[in-house]
Amino acid sequence: MNSFSTVWANFKQIVTNTHWAFQLTWSTNSTLFLGIISASAVQSLLPAGLALSSRNLINSVSDILNGQTQDTDLVIFWLTMSAAIAVVGAVATNAQQFFNQRLRDELDLRITSDMLTHAAELDFAFFEDSEFRDILHRARSNMAGHFAEFLSIALSIITNIIQIISLLIILIAIQPIIVLLLVPISLIYVAFQWRYASKQFEEDYARATKNRWLSYYVSQMMDENSIAQVKLLGLQPLFIKQFRTIMIEFLARNRGLYLYGVIGSLTFAVVSSLAIYYAFALATLQVIAGGLTIGDVAIYGGAVVRLRGATESTIGWLGSLRWQTLFVSNLADFLAIKPKMAKTGQVKPGPGRGEIELSDVNFTYPGASQPTLRNVSLHIEPGETVALVGENGAGKTTLVKLLARLYDPDDGCVLFDGVDLRDLALDYFRQNISFVFQHFGRYAATAGENIAYGDWERLLHNPQAVERIAQTVGVHEMIEAMPQQYDTMLGRNFGKHTLSGGQWQRLAIARAFARQARLLILDEPTASLDARAEFQLFSDFKKLAHGRTTILISHRFSTVSMADRIIVMDNGRIIESGTHDELTAKAGHYAMLYDLHQRQMATTLNGKGKG
Repeated sequence: MNSFSTVWANFKQIVTNTHWAFQLTWSTNSTLFLGIISASAVQSLLPAGLALSSRNLINSVSDILNGQTQDTDLVIFWLTMSAAIAVVGAVATNAQQFFNQRLRDELDLRITSDMLTHAAELDFAFFEDSEFRDILHRARSNMAGHFAEFLSIALSIITNIIQIISLLIILIAIQPIIVLLLVPISLIYVAFQWRYASKQFEEDYARATKNRWLSYYVSQMMDENSIAQVKLLGLQPLFIKQFRTIMIEFLARNRGLYLYGVIGSLTFAVVSSLAIYYAFALATLQVIAGGLTIGDVAIYGGAVVRLRGATESTIGWLGSLRWQTLFVSNLADFLAIKPKMAKTGQVKPGPGRGEIELSDVNFTYPGASQPTLRNVSLHIEPGETVALVGENGAGKTTLVKLLARLYDPDDGCVLFDGVDLRDLALDYFRQNISFVFQHFGRYAATAGENIAYGDWERLLHNPQAVERIAQTVGVHEMIEAMPQQYDTMLGRNFGKHTLSGGQWQRLAIARAFARQARLLILDEPTASLDARAEFQLFSDFKKLAHGRTTILISHRFSTVSMADRIIVMDNGRIIESGTHDELTAKAGHYAMLYDLHQRQMATTLNGKGKG
C-alpha cells in the first residue's frame, strides 16, 4: 500500500511539475512552444503513415507481379505518398530542432533571470544558513539546462505515446497478440525505470553538501585569493586527499547504480525482443496460411521494431522525466521561498538626516541557542561619529547588520530619522546608507566602475563625477598611476592589473563615499592597513563625512579615539558609553581593553627594537 502511495505521489508530482513547466514555457514564448508541439505531433504520426503507405505499395506491386492487375497508378500513388510523408517528416524534424534551439535560449534567459531576481529579493539571513546553501546549490546546478531537458523529455514522451498508439492500432489489426506480450513487460520496465531514477536523484540530493565541499577544495587550490596561503602551508596534499576521498566514495556508489540500470535495461531488451519475434513468427505463418498479405507481414516486422524502440525509449524517458522532474522541483522549491522580513514599507520621509535609535532590541541568529543582542538601546544624533568597541563575539557586527536592515530584530525596533526601518521604503533607505565591510567587494571592473558602483545609477556613465569623488577621497593619484587610469580593468579574472589589499580598501572607501548617504557604516574595513595609514585614512574620512552619521568598528584605539562617542559592547549588551578620555578615566571595560592594547603595542615595539 505504501509503495502504491509513493508511486501515486510521484505521478502527481510529475503531472504538477509538467503543468507548471508548460505554463512557464508558454509565457516565455507561446509561438515557439506551439511550433514544437505541432512538429512533434506530425512526427508522432509519421511511422504509422509510412507503415500504411509501405503496406499498400508492397501489396500493389505484389498484385502486378501475381498478374491480378497491370495498372501501375496505385504504385505511383503510394510511392508519391511515401515520398511526401518522408519530406514532411524531414521538414518537421528540422523545424522542431530550430524551435527547440530558439526556445532553449529563451528559457535559459528566463529561468536564470528569474533565479537571480528571486535571489535578490531573499533575506540576507538565507545566504548565511547552511541548509539554504544546499537548496541554492541544487537550484544552481545547470537549472536552465535541466528545465529545458525536462520539457524536451515530456514532449518526446507525448510524441512517442501517440506514435505507440498509432502503431498498435495497425499491429492489432494484423496480429493482436503483440499487445498481450508487450504491455505486461513494458509495465514492469516502467516500474524499474521509475525506481532507478528515484535512486539516482536520492543519491544526488544526498550529495549536495559533499558536492559543495568538492567545490570548496577546488576553489582553495585554484583561487587567486587563497592559493598563496595554501601553497605556503603545504595544504595541497591534504585538500587533494580529501577531494579524492569524496570522489572515490561517489565512484563506488555510482558503480552500483550503473550496474542496477544495465541489468534492468538488458533484461527488458532480451525479453521484449523474444516477445516481438514470437509475434512476428505468428504473423509470418499467417501469411503462409493465406490469412495475411505480403504487405501485412512486411510492415508488421518494421512496425514491431519501431514499436519496441518507441516503447523502450518512452519508458527510458519516463525514468529520465522522473529524474528531471525532481530538478524542476528544486527550482520550484527555490522560487517558492518567501522572504521572512517584511518589505512592504512605503514611507519616504524626505531628505535623510541620519538619526539612529535602537529601542530594546533583541536578536538571535536562526538556529542559534543564545541571543546575540540583548535589550540594546542606543540613540545616535545626526552627524555624530560613533565607534563600537568590544571583544570578538560582543555583537558589534550584528548590531550594524540590523542598522543596515540585513536582519530585523526579534524584539524592539530600529528607527531611522524616527521611522521604523520596517516602515521605510527599501529603496529610500538603501540610498541613505553606505556600508564598507571587512570583506569588502573587489569587483572585476575598471577602477572607475569600482567607485561608481557606490551609486551606479547616478555615476556609472558620469566619469567626471567619479573623478571628482576620487580626488576628494584621495585615490586620484593612485588611479592615474594605473596602466589605463580610470579604465584599468582590475583583478585577475578579466584583466592583468591587480591591487594591494590597502589599495583595494581605499577604493572600497571611495565607493562608500560615492553614495550620498546620510549613514556611513565601516565594519573594520581597513584591517590590511597599518595603524598609521588607518589613522590618516580616518582622519581624512572624518573630514569628508562631516555632517553624515558615521558608525565605525575597529580594534585600533588610535582610530577609535577620534570618534565623538565610543560604545562598548560585551556579550550582546551595551555596557559603557562616552569619549575616549571619559572611558579611560572610568577604569571600566574599555580602560581594560585599552590597557591590554597599549601593553601589546609596547611589546611589539620592544621586540622590533631588539631586532
